[in-house]
Amino acid sequence: MTGIEELLLSRIRDVPDYPQPGVVFKDITPLLADPAAFTALTDALAELSLRHGATKIVGLEARGFILGAPVAVRAGLGFIPVRKAGKLPGATLSQAYELEYGSAEIEVHAEDLAAGDRVMVVDDVLATGGTAEASLQLVRRAGAEVAGVAVLMELGFLGGRARLEPALAGAPLEALLQL
Repeated sequence: MTGIEELLLSRIRDVPDYPQPGVVFKDITPLLADPAAFTALTDALAELSLRHGATKIVGLEARGFILGAPVAVRAGLGFIPVRKAGKLPGATLSQAYELEYGSAEIEVHAEDLAAGDRVMVVDDVLATGGTAEASLQLVRRAGAEVAGVAVLMELGFLGGRARLEPALAGAPLEALLQL
């Protein structure tokens, strides 16, 4: 394990039985409260974004906003929020996707992404991969290319990587921590 992995992992708190019995929630608020850890995380995600040729950062609601915005600033790139349906004014593109129990929809402003953009999708956790998969479809429907997906942690036991592989179409999936 590298120094940054140890630092990041040491600042993630396990919360048992949240939001329901049997689930261990990975709380990143202690990491965000530690300026050294938050800076290390921001730097690592910005470096990945630049290495893969990103020209814009997409952050997924809501923790992807917290991580993606400083990554965009650090990398000198634009930041585009992908929101839950109904939260953005004006013309939007939307993408529906299936959840374990039901469905959801995400949106982006139609004019925020265009041909020639290379987008790195940033989020805190890759779990089942549904939201990330929908975001890749949305990015491509807007005419942009996918530079990759970068997350703080991947919960491997939930199978998100396998679900996301076809949608990545060869673009990288980078997880700083694999749990």
